[in-house]
Amino acid sequence: MNQILKEGLYTAEFLLSEGNGQISREGVTVVAGDALEPGQVLGIETASGKYAPYGSGGGADIAVGILYSGLPASAEERDGVAVVRLAEVAAARLTGLDGAATADLKTRNIIVR
Repeated sequence: MNQILKEGLYTAEFLLSEGNGQISREGVTVVAGDALEPGQVLGIETASGKYAPYGSGGGADIAVGILYSGLPASAEERDGVAVVRLAEVAAARLTGLDGAATADLKTRNIIVR
């Protein structure tokens, strides 16, 4: 009997294209919490000003970027990298995407395909 293995998402697997160099990316601080995969849509918590999974509460209800590489679960805030401008991304590879997030990202020149 063959065992089927399922791989998670790879770093930037959601990314179709981005601006020259690293103009599309920024270093970000992500709130403490569960492990996050590359392609997690992010918002910014109102109180802390830190990035958080889009729609997770705390005011993170406006999509402002997409997590570039995964982050492990942590009880403390974490440093990460997010795509925050000038990019095309694959909708099927994003976590937390909805119609409102698609519109929010478009205002930041992140086009969902």
